Amino acid sequence: MVEVQIKGNHRYQRRGIPHGFTLLELLVVIVIIGLLAAYVGPKYFSQLGKSEVTITKAQIEAFEKALDTYRLDVGRYPNSEEGLGALLVAPADGALKWNGPYLKKAIPPDPWGHPYLYRSPGTKSEFDIISMGRDGQTGGSGEDADITN
Repeated sequence: MVEVQIKGNHRYQRRGIPHGFTLLELLVVIVIIGLLAAYVGPKYFSQLGKSEVTITKAQIEAFEKALDTYRLDVGRYPNSEEGLGALLVAPADGALKWNGPYLKKAIPPDPWGHPYLYRSPGTKSEFDIISMGRDGQTGGSGEDADITN
C-alpha cells in the first residue's frame, strides 16, 4: 500500500508509481500509432481493390453456370436483346422449355456499381459477360481493366 501525506488540498506520494503520463510519452505513442497506420493503410486498401476484382470474376462465373443451365433447358443462349434478364423472366418469344428463374436474386451490378454487359454471340465464345472495371469505360489497366468471361 502507498502512503499518502495530505498537505493542504494537495496529495503527495512518498513512493510508488506516478499518476498519469507525461506529454512526451503521449506524443511518442501517437507517433508510433501514426507510423503503423501509414505502413498498414496502403497495404489494406490495395487488397480491397483486389477483392473487388475477385468478386467480379466470381459473379461472372455464376452467370456462366446459370446461362449453361438456361441453354440446356431452352436449347440456346439468350440473345443480346434478352440479355441476362432472360435468366429471371421467360423471354417474350415464348421459350416453352424455359424452366427458370435460373438465379435466386436479381442481377447485381458489378462491385463498382456498373451494370454487366451481355453479348450473344460473343467475340471469343458463344456469349460475353463484361464488367468495365472501376472506371466504367472500355480498356484500362489494374482495377480499371475490363473483366470478362
